[in-house]
Amino acid sequence: MSSNHSIFVYSEIGKLQSVLLHCPGEEIENIVPDYLRRLLFDEIAYLDQARKEHNQFAGILRDEGVEVIYLTDLMAEVLENSEVRNEFLKEFMEEGKVVTQGLQEAIIEFFSSYTPKDFIKKCIAGLRKEELRHIKPKALGDMIRDPYPFYLDPIPNMYFQRDPFASIGKGISLNVMANETRNRETIFAKYIFKYHPRFKDVPRWYNRDKTHPIEGGDILVLSDKVLAVGISDRTDPTAIERLAYKLLSTEQCFETVLAFDIPKARAYMHLDTVFTMVDYDQFTIYPGIEEPLDVYSITMGKNNGIIIKYEKDDLPNILKKHLKLEAVNLIRCGGGDSIAARREQWNDGSNTLAISPGKVVCYNRNHITNEALRKNKIEVLEFESYELSRGRGGPRCMSMPLVRDNI
Repeated sequence: MSSNHSIFVYSEIGKLQSVLLHCPGEEIENIVPDYLRRLLFDEIAYLDQARKEHNQFAGILRDEGVEVIYLTDLMAEVLENSEVRNEFLKEFMEEGKVVTQGLQEAIIEFFSSYTPKDFIKKCIAGLRKEELRHIKPKALGDMIRDPYPFYLDPIPNMYFQRDPFASIGKGISLNVMANETRNRETIFAKYIFKYHPRFKDVPRWYNRDKTHPIEGGDILVLSDKVLAVGISDRTDPTAIERLAYKLLSTEQCFETVLAFDIPKARAYMHLDTVFTMVDYDQFTIYPGIEEPLDVYSITMGKNNGIIIKYEKDDLPNILKKHLKLEAVNLIRCGGGDSIAARREQWNDGSNTLAISPGKVVCYNRNHITNEALRKNKIEVLEFESYELSRGRGGPRCMSMPLVRDNI
């Protein structure tokens, strides 16, 4: 272990010691075509196969000596305390727009016999209307017939553990999600970092009560001095500025936050879908973002105000300067073939998870990009990706590193 800290992440590539995952569950089977867009899915995954693939992913990590922690296990430990459980359920219902007294009482009654583990899995899976037979109507909202099939929506994006919070140094950014449907995902992290004995004293550089969205897929810890954050479809520049101010004004060793302004499009949801770090001086990149890319540096001024500068250079030179490297190699998604690049980027060809410098986990389907990585002396560990990729997220999206060795 590099540290006794519960959170310790000062790079994208330091040897991974501990990681948080969520294996897809019944929430995937509660997605129906009418509500795909509402739940941010393009299509419906086959759960059995998705679980097999996720278990392969976790198996690769364990074989590499990584401690794999599941979100549901941490939450079950937190919810052993009945007062915390009641507090959580009330907040969870309110975030899910369940506010009428009759319905709240029926849901509390429904969950009363559940074990903590089953309770948390059910919260993620969603509560169908047919499961609640006895509601004593106490408000107009309890009496109205509504064709929508859920009282509590499923949370199918939960297997993308990268987004609700982000490990930065010895602290976290507890995020505000851009879409209302995903904001409930951050409640789980809130309770883990408030009540779990292993995680409850972790400082926060951003909090979920803020007004502007920021998501973990946009946050890359490039070194112990430099944080990169994408201004994306899901992350607002005001949030980046506030995160930078909080982080740079602490005792932490970070000195610069680089804001990458990427195109706002569904295909480029987060910075890590178009750009990730795979070695000390090597990065994967989707060529489609290189030309329009604007980068801004945020540093702390002398009198405790922040200084924001437009970086006038191309990306390799910006990275060389801030990471103090002699050379930078950008490995292009699709190996430079523009059709392959677009196809493989759509299935997260650039979304690599580094286990250690020069060793990454990738989906097997992105064979052209994976071959390009290998040509650049990167060791690629692959797993199957028929179903997980339907959620539009890759190995980095599905994992939140908690502890990495210093490099």
